[in-house]
Amino acid sequence: MIRKHLRLLTPLALLGLLVGLADLSHGSVGEDEDYYMQGLLIREQYNQVQVLEKQNSFIPDGEEDPKEHSAKKTAKAKSDSSKKTDKTPADAKTVKSPNKKAEKTKKTAVKNPNSVSEGEQQYNPIKKECPPIGLESLKIDDFQLHASSTKRYGLGAHRGRLNIQAGLYEDDLYDGAWCAGRDDTLQWFEVDARRLTKFTGVITQGRSSLWSSDWVTSYKVMFSNDSHTWITLNNGSEDLIFKGNREKEIPVRNIFPEPVVSRYIRINPRSWFTRGSICMRVEILGCPMPDPNNYYHRRNEVITTDDLDFRHHSYKEMRQLMKVVNEMCPNITRIYNIGKSQSGLKLYAIEISDNPGEHEVGEPEFRYTAGLHGNEVLGRELLLLLMQFMCLEYLSGNQRIRHLVEETRIHLLPSVNPDGYEKAFEVGSELIGWSLGRWSNDGIDIHHNFPDLNAILWAVEAKKWAPRKMFNHHIAIPDWYQSTNASVALETRALIAWMEKMPFVLGGNLQGGELVVTFPYDRTRSQGVVREQTSTPDDHIFRWLAFSYASTHRLMTDANRRVCHTQDFAKEDGTINGASWHTAAGSMNDFSYLHTNCFELSMYVGCDKFPHESDLPEEWENNRESLLVFMEQVHRGIKGVVKDHQGRGIANAIISVEGINHDIRTAADGDYWRLLNPGEYRVTARAEGYSLLSKKCEVGYEMGATRCDFTIGRTNMSRIKEIMEKFKKQPIKLPMRQLAARGSRRRPGGRIKNKHLYINSYKSFITNSCIMLSP
Repeated sequence: MIRKHLRLLTPLALLGLLVGLADLSHGSVGEDEDYYMQGLLIREQYNQVQVLEKQNSFIPDGEEDPKEHSAKKTAKAKSDSSKKTDKTPADAKTVKSPNKKAEKTKKTAVKNPNSVSEGEQQYNPIKKECPPIGLESLKIDDFQLHASSTKRYGLGAHRGRLNIQAGLYEDDLYDGAWCAGRDDTLQWFEVDARRLTKFTGVITQGRSSLWSSDWVTSYKVMFSNDSHTWITLNNGSEDLIFKGNREKEIPVRNIFPEPVVSRYIRINPRSWFTRGSICMRVEILGCPMPDPNNYYHRRNEVITTDDLDFRHHSYKEMRQLMKVVNEMCPNITRIYNIGKSQSGLKLYAIEISDNPGEHEVGEPEFRYTAGLHGNEVLGRELLLLLMQFMCLEYLSGNQRIRHLVEETRIHLLPSVNPDGYEKAFEVGSELIGWSLGRWSNDGIDIHHNFPDLNAILWAVEAKKWAPRKMFNHHIAIPDWYQSTNASVALETRALIAWMEKMPFVLGGNLQGGELVVTFPYDRTRSQGVVREQTSTPDDHIFRWLAFSYASTHRLMTDANRRVCHTQDFAKEDGTINGASWHTAAGSMNDFSYLHTNCFELSMYVGCDKFPHESDLPEEWENNRESLLVFMEQVHRGIKGVVKDHQGRGIANAIISVEGINHDIRTAADGDYWRLLNPGEYRVTARAEGYSLLSKKCEVGYEMGATRCDFTIGRTNMSRIKEIMEKFKKQPIKLPMRQLAARGSRRRPGGRIKNKHLYINSYKSFITNSCIMLSP
């Protein structure tokens, strides 16, 4: 019956193919062309309607018509090339580093699955598998997902994406899986690839929920080209039943014995957890077949022109890549480490500056960090791509990059948690789930492992002690936190020492799993409140800094984009106050703001924490401009040097801005940078032993910080203290003895009668002493 039906379609398909070729001769395919008819035509073109006699009527790879062998071999070569771990061309001048060990590791991981992920269940792949088609990364939109039935809207087919997260409540609009309306073997979950695709496997998870335990324990897989006639994958004699999940969070991958070419794929649950329901989160592995006429694919394709090393790097490969970049640009780069991880891996950073290794007076310092959560890999790879990009663009004479390098000291720390990353890298991008590798080796969340200085500041403010008894900035770290018994990761201690050593002005930590930029405070001020707007005194500049990244990202502010998990941040321009999202004490952002001069934000750069290598070029295009624009914001506001009358820079001087209850301090050479939005400000500089000085400083709209220098003099009290130090606290009593020797008359009460004589003599002594102390 199927063969007869397809035989009737053959003349129509051939006629359509001729029309398509005619359209190509005139230019491009019309935008309103039906993509379903394209699928039939392209299938006709590549497979010539070859249907097997058996129940599985799709042509597996390797059983193709000899006439089609060369065409399909070319198509396979193209699809396989997109999955190679070494994507850099052999003749490219870009940064390269061999990845033989990574390939070997991945092959080993396929043969011997990690015990945490349960690995592949029934079949070992005969050929190299295809990448995910994009349920987790949102390449597949909601209209391409269908189901036999749905328990409710929040558990619809559009929620059946691998690693999607649920809301806090059971009846949330955004729940954590597709769940069937009935629990029987007639239910199915369907994906429309919108073009012919070579499907190679399926990855499944159970439902993400705090309250329910639902997962599918076995299923069948079905294929179709018209969504009406379905063929079940079989082994020649009976339908194949694949083993599913044993619990709800760990992904399970099943690879088909042979790839299957079709447009639609269905998963038909056969059994499920006895005390649960039919619920699934799914990812499909598949390679799109070559299709030059597919307008939908061409319209949504993102291509990068940057010739970079687009692949995932192990710890050793990351170190080699940084070395290659340093060798290519030795005059503007320097590699150093800030400490070690719990397992002894060094935390490598690379500096990019026209004078690496030295702090130049007046030049601000910027930092990007990534990988605080080891399983959030995209940020790590983005920083490795960024260092390659800046090196190559600097060498090619890109004026924007040259100006950035010459006017800024940039630090990139791509892997704060290398121990966690190695765990995730070993398992692979699709099998790590949501949390494997997130924490350090000793089980600590590094991003929230910093001292909670918010509570200290707010307690002081409640007692109205600030700023009389305690400053509103550079709050000291509590003694208990610095003890050896404190639950502080080695990586956190290394970060704190690095932050205290370098006079950073602006920083961003790249994270994953969402598309949003968050800014301090990250902890709610009200006790027991989970979500609450908690602003810093610098809320306006923080909002601008967050918007500068989000607005230049390709997707963050797109009102039409799909929600990653449970919250539509596009309504907030892709930014949110951290405490408004969820409260978290001891965050890196809050600590940086309250303990140092650095304004720190978090960039959640993608819905998929660990995207497949084939997605890295597109993710780079999504974030490249944002990464550069945010770095340029370090030159916004005012800058200057605080000096004494002898022209010497004054370290640790306090810079205050009227109306903003948060100060900063000067660096070792007396230079400072204060991030501010455009406007006119009254700025005050003061230091211990010096008189304060105020002036008006205006910040313009053009890029570049306004120069605002201060020259302040010593106070009389500081001069007296210096004299006392020099003369061992004797000079004040000496004039009194001289006066007594001259027989100065005293009143009966013991007071000096000739007071004016004493004061003049004392002033004369102080003046002479100050002259002696002058250089």
